[in-house]
Amino acid sequence: QLQLMESGGGLVQPGGSLRLSCQADKFTFYHYAIIWYRQAPGQDREEVSCISSSTATNYAHSVEGRFSVSRDNDKYVAYLQMNNLSPEDTGVYTCAARYLECSSSRAIDFWGQGTQVTVSA
Repeated sequence: QLQLMESGGGLVQPGGSLRLSCQADKFTFYHYAIIWYRQAPGQDREEVSCISSSTATNYAHSVEGRFSVSRDNDKYVAYLQMNNLSPEDTGVYTCAARYLECSSSRAIDFWGQGTQVTVSA
């Protein structure tokens, strides 16, 4: 079992930045790809970004060039740096872990609880 906990959400003005953290509780964290999802009110959950166990990354088109995902295996943590935020980025951001790879038919192994990001003037 791997527990994940997000932090770093909050209220930010358009054009601002936030850095989300996904903290795991075990050294086995390094085996897992970390996927960031977001869900806006009334909308389906969408995948925003992923970093694999080998640190390969991918991004949704809507955030490419503005968001950056990274990980620190020594600290069991993954980050989502979000820049130039817009109101369309508002939602609950949740991190999840899937064994090894981002692109896989394998189901998600573990989920975090989510953190709210609100972009508003």
